[in-house]
Amino acid sequence: MVSQFSGVLQLTDLNDFITPSQECVKPVKVEKKQGKSSGVIQIEDDGSYTQLSQDGGVQKLEKAKITLNDCLACSGCITSAESVLITQQSQEELYKILNQNKVSSSNNQKMVVVSISPQSRASIAARFNLPITDTAQRLTTFFKNLGVDYVFDTTFSRNFSLIESQREFVQRFRQHKDDNKVLPMLASACPGWICYAEKTHGSYIIPYISTTKSPQQVMGSLVKDFFAKQQNVMPDQIYHVTVMPCYDKKLEASREDFFSEEFQTRDVDCVITSGEVLKMLEQEGLSLVNVDPVPLDAMFSNDAEDEVVGHSGGGSGGYLEHIFKYASKELFGIEVHEITYKILRNKDFQEVTLEQDGNVLLRFALAYGFRNIQNLVQKLKRGKLTYHFVEVMACPSGCLNGGGQIRAEESMSSKDVLQQVEELYTTVKVQTPEVNQSIKQLYKQWLGSTDCTKTLKMLHTQYHAVEKLNSALNIKW
Repeated sequence: MVSQFSGVLQLTDLNDFITPSQECVKPVKVEKKQGKSSGVIQIEDDGSYTQLSQDGGVQKLEKAKITLNDCLACSGCITSAESVLITQQSQEELYKILNQNKVSSSNNQKMVVVSISPQSRASIAARFNLPITDTAQRLTTFFKNLGVDYVFDTTFSRNFSLIESQREFVQRFRQHKDDNKVLPMLASACPGWICYAEKTHGSYIIPYISTTKSPQQVMGSLVKDFFAKQQNVMPDQIYHVTVMPCYDKKLEASREDFFSEEFQTRDVDCVITSGEVLKMLEQEGLSLVNVDPVPLDAMFSNDAEDEVVGHSGGGSGGYLEHIFKYASKELFGIEVHEITYKILRNKDFQEVTLEQDGNVLLRFALAYGFRNIQNLVQKLKRGKLTYHFVEVMACPSGCLNGGGQIRAEESMSSKDVLQQVEELYTTVKVQTPEVNQSIKQLYKQWLGSTDCTKTLKMLHTQYHAVEKLNSALNIKW
């Protein structure tokens, strides 16, 4: 619901998602009557704005629009679910490229690659009541029928993110005696959290944030570097699209750090959300149930994939679990097979500890949603945060509940839909990144080794303090 006073657009009831700053939203003029608004403005299911006047009249308003550059430059906010339409990255942009390919000569066509996140796949599977692998195969058919050349699964790139995060944590832990700014290590896979940290807490928080790229951006490096060379094309000849569970991934893809000056191309050209894929299906007049499945594309080999694989540790990528198990063995020689979570103030703030002879060796936590993040940051600033690692995610319940996921139909509650998505997400075969033979081979073939300049360039990034302005992010929860 949107309300308007004094000509300023205000967004409310966003369930813990940060609202846009006023600079991001194009104001809509409203006539005044005795100092009060003449009506309210609501966001419809298709993202359009409708003004309801006090006399019962209805007026459709122009959609709020921002550019990615404006959003990144304003220092004011991060995007939130169903609030701001980012027009430079959408399903319309994908259709534009696909249509251009149809009328262009072969020399001028773009190779179109779509990489689908496991969270989005689970959301789409829940909507159509399909198994995960079946959904992946049908989505492959759907996109290829539109003119897409390859469809990949970002679970593959998440292997790299998990492995690099494990190694980074162990390195930081060993450096901690000499540099107290390396711990706690804070996860960096959530762009909403990163944007908040850069714009609100700046240089104070940044040293603690993991430098490991998110699975989306690792996939961007893979597609525009390794895969481009494999296909004998230049990076700017590939149009790379990712399907993600949140709008903030659009902002992540647009960061200058992920733009190649040499080839004048981004690692990820366009991000569309799970909900936008549903709109594409509706636009094509299709139900995914009626699309025939085909084998999944595999980046590293010519062999098609028969089934979808995943990682243990929850719907946000399993960073806590994988780093905890790896660090326990690497640092203390202790094998951990099962993780025991202790719920603290709520289910979105949980703790895991490794103890030996009454001593706490490792203390990890997960903090989801901005209320928990705010508490986390304040404790860190006061020197009272005792964790070695925190899996930080902006959305309550994590990535499976991302703002770009498919919303509940009228017959179901949001809670029921989330439960269904979570259940489907956990049905895939679990694979440990370290034992994945394709990843081992690719480290050697693509990167040359596990510790070199190219590894840092392709799998790691850096974050930047942004000048602080008056901001909606300064909310105290």
